[in-house]
Amino acid sequence: MGISPSRRPISSAVTVALAACAVAATVSPALAAVAGGPTGGGGKPTVVLIHGAFADASGWNDVAERLTADGYPVVAPPNELRGVANDAAYVASVLKSISGPIVLAGHSYGGAVISQAAAGIANVKALVYLAALMPDVGESPAELSAKFAGSELGTALNPVPYTEHGGSGTDLYLKNDKFRDIFAADLPEAQTRTMATEQRPLAQAGFGEKLTAAAWHDIPSWFLVSRQDKAIAPELERFEAKRGKSHTVEIDSSHVAMMSHPDVVAQLIREAAGGAGAGGGGGTAAAELAATGSHGRAVALVGAAGAAALLTGAALTRIARRRSTR
Repeated sequence: MGISPSRRPISSAVTVALAACAVAATVSPALAAVAGGPTGGGGKPTVVLIHGAFADASGWNDVAERLTADGYPVVAPPNELRGVANDAAYVASVLKSISGPIVLAGHSYGGAVISQAAAGIANVKALVYLAALMPDVGESPAELSAKFAGSELGTALNPVPYTEHGGSGTDLYLKNDKFRDIFAADLPEAQTRTMATEQRPLAQAGFGEKLTAAAWHDIPSWFLVSRQDKAIAPELERFEAKRGKSHTVEIDSSHVAMMSHPDVVAQLIREAAGGAGAGGGGGTAAAELAATGSHGRAVALVGAAGAAALLTGAALTRIARRRSTR
């Protein structure tokens, strides 16, 4: 029996739609990580993104969107912000659950955490520091922060006592009226009001803990210096990058470059992924990367290309159904 003309478009459209869905699955491998935990594979390294103090993993949304669209698996676990020893142990447990090569990125205090967490984990192939603290063994984030003038955090902190699990201590918040100027001056004011309201505090005692390992001695590193940073002194960032022999880029950005310049940050992570086997050492990039604004808020771990493919498939299916009723 032959196929009637009215059925032929349906078959064709469904085939294309299924192909589009297959493409979506391949360009958004991070969806597998969301559904079933961190996993590696697919030929590209897994990118693990660690946030810093006064923030959470949502700050990585725009960077994660760009990387997943390029086919990188991305994982952005919470940083507990209780202290270097605790936080590094947690991040190390996440890293050990991932098979295949890893590019590990840390922002701000998250830089101290990744420095210790990556030590001894052979599949971490590159470290990326974004306006970050990069302490050495025996050095605390607090001690390192005091090396250079330029940070305005000291006058902006709001200490709040806490009690939990039978213990007590002091959490450090940024004062809401100082948050935008010090932390995120190049983001819209409405956005920074929300960020200040939802900020996560850092345990004061944990900020003084000394590192017992510094993986940047053994793993190639990349560093982004934010010239307009008021949370960590830009001169300190340059000192760290030089001491760590990091491949270095400087941009005119506030402390949260991953939010205000996601294209620049995503490109630096791609470069780290491509150059992880080249060994340490770097120097400063001669040409500044183009500064681009933040795109609209998107679900962090869904690649734009994958979403487009799914929409294309759905549209073709609707067209086929309309034709079949004619």
